[in-house]
Amino acid sequence: MSDAHESETAGSGADGEESRSASSRSESDDAESVERAVVLDHLPYGRPDDDRPQHQKPEVAYAVGEAAFDLFELTLADGADVSIGDRIVVAPDADREVVQRYREIEYEDLSRGAEQELEYVIEEIVERHPDRFLEYFNEAQPLTLRLHQLNVLPGIGDKLRDDILESRKREGPFESFEDLEERIGGLHDAEGTVVDRIMEELTEDVKYRAFVGEN
Repeated sequence: MSDAHESETAGSGADGEESRSASSRSESDDAESVERAVVLDHLPYGRPDDDRPQHQKPEVAYAVGEAAFDLFELTLADGADVSIGDRIVVAPDADREVVQRYREIEYEDLSRGAEQELEYVIEEIVERHPDRFLEYFNEAQPLTLRLHQLNVLPGIGDKLRDDILESRKREGPFESFEDLEERIGGLHDAEGTVVDRIMEELTEDVKYRAFVGEN
């Protein structure tokens, strides 16, 4: 994705079933191609460091992408009705309604309000898409001879890593975070572990990324 992006602003029977199936696949593909972000902060009077006259300053919002946790500064269309926590379309252009243009930013570029909301919003994203993050525990592999993907998660040392791998091998994939926590003694908040790692990847210079920028 580029750093800046400008906006321009049923049948029946077997044949019917096939048509509906194809339609469902098409709608699913379309949904996957849409990039959504969750609003972290809304500045209806523009950025405070924008020295232009008030009537020339556009409404701005800060948001985090649901897919890869990219951070965005959004310039909103005139009259956009936006609130903190709203899920809005960032791309493609044709599906955007309230975003005029956007740019990817770093954590340091967020407003203070956006910084304060970020962890809460990430928690909601993880809770909304648990299977996506459970997959990490089910598919994690070695990164190097000495480091495993599981070891980059906060609080997971060699013992917990080995317990997870052994349980995975013996009993098969984990079916839910609850199943994971029941089978692995000592792992009491798997979702929280994921959230903590995402925050680390957004706020610190880490060598290996598990979730941010990976989708």
